[in-house]
Amino acid sequence: MNAAALSPRALLLALAVVAVWGTNFAVIGATLHSLPPLLFATLRFAAVVFPLILFVRRPQVSWRILALYGLAIGVGQFGLLFIAISGHIAAGIASLLVQSQVVFTIAMAMVTSGERLRPLQYGALALALGGVAVIAGHTGGEVSLPGIALVLGAAFGWALGNMAQRAAGRVEMLGFITWSSLFAVPPLALMTLWFEGWPAIATALAATTPAVWAAVAWQAVGNSLFGYGAWGWLLARYPATSVAPTSLLVPVFGMASTAIWLGEALPPWKLLAAALIIGGLALNLLATRQAGGSRKL
Repeated sequence: MNAAALSPRALLLALAVVAVWGTNFAVIGATLHSLPPLLFATLRFAAVVFPLILFVRRPQVSWRILALYGLAIGVGQFGLLFIAISGHIAAGIASLLVQSQVVFTIAMAMVTSGERLRPLQYGALALALGGVAVIAGHTGGEVSLPGIALVLGAAFGWALGNMAQRAAGRVEMLGFITWSSLFAVPPLALMTLWFEGWPAIATALAATTPAVWAAVAWQAVGNSLFGYGAWGWLLARYPATSVAPTSLLVPVFGMASTAIWLGEALPPWKLLAAALIIGGLALNLLATRQAGGSRKL
């Protein structure tokens, strides 16, 4: 489909994806009261792999790219993100701060392919970094310096995953997500045993409720398979400059859902940080659109 604008059905699909991704931070925050973070991450990616890998063909990309994506997203992004939200930073703030992956993605693109910043992107980076600075200036209570560092590490992992997916090119996303997740499970399981220990694992599993297993299934089916699958479907049919702007709503859904379901407050400094970071993301998308959307950052 060559039309630049999303059709009404495609727009609803894109909004459904970002709503799932955003509200998932409330689900994560609630579930981490019952599961240790690394065990939660292990179960999430194990549920993506099995039994689907028995029925989905491996995509035509190298094992190296699959491994890089699986490790970057599984261990780097979600492993660190779950640890951060488990007592180090509020889930709503994490949903906002992790969007700094755009900064890391731009930096990696500059290093690996020699891309240069466009004029608007300097302003975009300044706004986004200003939002990070606002968050860093309000440590204590819902935010800690270790929490900020962990979420920034998760954003770096997300950016690595972006570069791996970019190297893979246009692939069938269901197979790509399923087979790459295979590389996330073993290291996450080993880290769970090492850092959380078998007694904590056994206790958590014995105390699981249907709601906890539903949250694990939602991570695998809702976020990974539906979210990334639908997003890949949209990007295969519409210009990235038409699809990508809807992702600006992820932290909006994230902060709103955690405020409603987890009771997280929304003081002025949080709204200022959100305005700066989302403004930086929007300005970066505008720069990409003006350049014809030839590069996806």
